[in-house]
Amino acid sequence: MTEKQKCADNKDWYSIPEAAEYLGISKPTIFRWMKSGLLSYYKVGGSTRFSREGLDAVIEKNTGQREAEKAAGACACCGNDFLAPGTLQGTGRLYFRPEHSKFWSLEEALVPIVARVCTACGYVQMHADTEKLVRLLPKTEEDK
Repeated sequence: MTEKQKCADNKDWYSIPEAAEYLGISKPTIFRWMKSGLLSYYKVGGSTRFSREGLDAVIEKNTGQREAEKAAGACACCGNDFLAPGTLQGTGRLYFRPEHSKFWSLEEALVPIVARVCTACGYVQMHADTEKLVRLLPKTEEDK
């Protein structure tokens, strides 16, 4: 890697063509996203510039079920792949109650939580029953 490429990788400000190349999209898409307000930009004199943070903010990741299961099986702190399962205990079991749930539901609006502790660093990870959580949440306009 040349010195010029190293400098380009550590760039903080991008022009329109550079932003399009960085995101792997066309210049018309950049203009469309600017007009719709999806992409933040700065005007410096007569030129338009984008920050790296602004460009990274439009990148959206959708995690698949397999990747989520794999990530749930490793420590988020140190990466150790053995987590001891158990439950957190206080005066009873811990549950998650969504702030907004369906108005009418025939099941209790509490989502059970499973806890796992990393045997290497002691980090506690909590995981909720996502299937039950999805059933409890109201449908959004996108889901309809």
